[in-house]
Amino acid sequence: MQSKRFTIIGWIMSGIVIAFLLLDGVIKLIPLEVVITTSKELGVPVRLILLLGLLTTGCTILYAIPKTAVLGAILLTGYIGGAIYAHVLAQSPLFSHTFFGIYLSLLIWGGLWFRDPRVRTLIPLVK
Repeated sequence: MQSKRFTIIGWIMSGIVIAFLLLDGVIKLIPLEVVITTSKELGVPVRLILLLGLLTTGCTILYAIPKTAVLGAILLTGYIGGAIYAHVLAQSPLFSHTFFGIYLSLLIWGGLWFRDPRVRTLIPLVK
């Protein structure tokens, strides 16, 4: 049984992720100067920025739609894994930059866990 409180908590957590990642995707689609500079610092070729923006936006939209949310979460987790790797290679600060992807992934799956009882069945945190 899905409690209303769990659903609200899940959508708040997911809403934060969705808003952040849509913003992140859109600034890559434009692309803003800060995106170009940061990409160069991380060793990401500038020619890939548009593709990364499309991937971020597309996966985030999949995550926002309840029927495709699990697929979106899986794809976003993989995408974020690549971002973590880029930060490791660039020797970015550990807790603020490199681990940010872990924090974001926890919000992605935590939000989904709260808003979707099927995910709670797959990942039972409490018996």
